[in-house]
Amino acid sequence: MAWDCLGKSMFSCGHGVSMDVIVSVLEASATRREAKGYLQKYASNQPSPLERPKDTAKNNEAAAAKDSCPEPVNAAIVKLRLPQELSTDALYGVAKTLSQLRMLGLLALVVVDCGIAADRQTFDDEALRLCEAIDSFGSPGAKIADHVFLRRHTGDFPSADSGLSGGVRVEDVGLLNRALQHSMIVVIPSFVRQDDISSHVPAEANETTMSLAKFLSGVQLGTMNGDPADGVAQVLLPNRIASVERIIILDPVGGIPMSLRPDVSHRFINIEQEYGDLIDSLKMSECIAHVTDVQSHIANLSLAKDALSILPPTSSALITTPRAAANTRSSGPSRLSVSALGHPLIGFNDMVTTRKQKNPLLHNLLTDRPAFSPSLPLQRMQDDKYKYPQNADTGSATLVKRGMPVTVYPDPRLHRWQPPSPGSSRLRLTDNCIDLPRLLYLIEDSFSRKLDARHYLERVSENLAGIIIAGEYEGCAILTWETPDGIDEKAAYNSGRLVPYLDKFAVLKNRQGSSGVADIVFNSMVQDCFPGGLCWRSRKNNPVNKWYFERSTGTCKLFDSNWTMFWTTIGLGNRHPTLQDYESVCRGVQPSWAVNAHIPD
Repeated sequence: MAWDCLGKSMFSCGHGVSMDVIVSVLEASATRREAKGYLQKYASNQPSPLERPKDTAKNNEAAAAKDSCPEPVNAAIVKLRLPQELSTDALYGVAKTLSQLRMLGLLALVVVDCGIAADRQTFDDEALRLCEAIDSFGSPGAKIADHVFLRRHTGDFPSADSGLSGGVRVEDVGLLNRALQHSMIVVIPSFVRQDDISSHVPAEANETTMSLAKFLSGVQLGTMNGDPADGVAQVLLPNRIASVERIIILDPVGGIPMSLRPDVSHRFINIEQEYGDLIDSLKMSECIAHVTDVQSHIANLSLAKDALSILPPTSSALITTPRAAANTRSSGPSRLSVSALGHPLIGFNDMVTTRKQKNPLLHNLLTDRPAFSPSLPLQRMQDDKYKYPQNADTGSATLVKRGMPVTVYPDPRLHRWQPPSPGSSRLRLTDNCIDLPRLLYLIEDSFSRKLDARHYLERVSENLAGIIIAGEYEGCAILTWETPDGIDEKAAYNSGRLVPYLDKFAVLKNRQGSSGVADIVFNSMVQDCFPGGLCWRSRKNNPVNKWYFERSTGTCKLFDSNWTMFWTTIGLGNRHPTLQDYESVCRGVQPSWAVNAHIPD
């Protein structure tokens, strides 16, 4: 990987970490595109001390101005549920991961959630225990902030400020900002007070987490300036003191379970597309055996949705277990007690090379994607040591993003996709529901080639199966019903031999990579539209073939051609007649490019 082209020598990073060390971590876990995104976001572009010019009055003035208005730190709000149930090993593992996140440029504020029924002493003990664990990994350590949440009557503040956080507000006199500016991890017990003289009582952690997200982002409505009765009242907004990049939910119940495989977590959730259906499936009693677990999953997913609704679209939420965040197994590592560790090191090599599996928190920070691609079949998602699919307990996590809507024509939720009878009406790309100019631009941008639009529209006008559109034409899949060689359409229809074929799979260049558009489109295609399987072809030297190979059930290089054929249909042997039809179609489809049409698409 050509890391020098990323300009690593131009970057320096805070917290005394060499950029060479960070780059070595990126080489082990991220693609070039992902590494570039991480460096641009989390590494400051400043000259090294050896290259720094001599101070001048002008430089000093600029530095002073910058110090007086510091840039908001990149922060993660972590909700740690039931820490009193964590062993010392697990707690120190979590503390170590939080310290490593800080070294990589993401500073955590941890909301300690001991449960609404826990007493004040339990909250105090667990907050102190976590602080001591973080402090054991060296300066600048952690800071407890136990007087920041205040619950007021909703009438005291505008209704827009109380909805998602239940009337809980952050009343801070600068403690949080000072701690963040000194790179300290902040530990905040989830209890509130009614006023300045009331005692603290436990509060729902989702409410306190939401209020913290609003406060840090500068969207918590402030105090009234003036008297509303006089008509001169003005609501004061606080400053944004942090850029909240992640909401991290560490809960013993783990990631959001799949409805058909409750022992396996969703790897990625596109809120815009999936939230309603997932909540409905979680409420089904047969989804999970324990009602309390169902309620916890619903609460966690709802928190992720609500928090992301007030954060920038680039922010994301990660739901996993404390054990996964700590990278520990019940039968696994040696004890991480203070006496055993002394003053433990948190070197970067340990982040990647000596862990038993990917740490979902560190991996997500470096790559902005889940540890396993959401479109990867379960059988290909194996634990390296034990060779079984990873579940919530062994390290998988659910990455949640606001995402994008997915539009499918025709809608498979209303009618299952099946071949139309010959001569019947059917969907066409020229229908009013499809923005044809944007669709053509998407295809040409993705392939970097000019499409012969007239030829293409004629070719698919009578055999279009459907189209999947992600977001604002950021990605698409165009699918057709193809007739194998040696048989006419009517005979193929009557004999059930029309072939479901992926004709075009396109993603805008600026949305390729970690944005998840390709996974969203692919999942919709194989799960919703053609769950029984389909086929497609790709150039033998196409760099995307590795991605296709991992997601297909089978693949075959077609001799005497430049094509590799892929399919997702299960149970096709080498001589299966369906496979022969697939090959016939993949060999016979004519390209529709305006220039160099002989070059395969």
